[in-house]
Amino acid sequence: MLISPAYAQAAGADGGAGMLMQLLPLLLIFVVFYFLLIRPQQKKAKQHREMISALRRGDRVVTAGGIVGTIAKVDDDTYATLEIAPDVRVKVMRHTITDKIAATEPARSGRKGKEADEAADADADAEKSGK
Repeated sequence: MLISPAYAQAAGADGGAGMLMQLLPLLLIFVVFYFLLIRPQQKKAKQHREMISALRRGDRVVTAGGIVGTIAKVDDDTYATLEIAPDVRVKVMRHTITDKIAATEPARSGRKGKEADEAADADADAEKSGK
């Protein structure tokens, strides 16, 4: 015969501990994936569902395509009508709305950017020289 028969070797006394040590890295990888990938993704999906369900008429929103508009009508659980320009309305699926734009505080003066900074400096200089 060309091939000699192979006989089973006797297993060591720590057979159960060896199995645990082999599975430990896989369990550790799963735990890391859960806390770094799965759990944050579930949390973000829950926040998105809550935001979609709380949409009301007058909210400014951004769609997945980048269209910014104001909700003119919440049709049902699936659709909403956005006004993207005066007298221009589009019907979108609610789940494509990605973000609700928060209202920002108005500027203190009608001036913008660098002009406002220069005006504030001029006001401060006039106040110092007046004292």
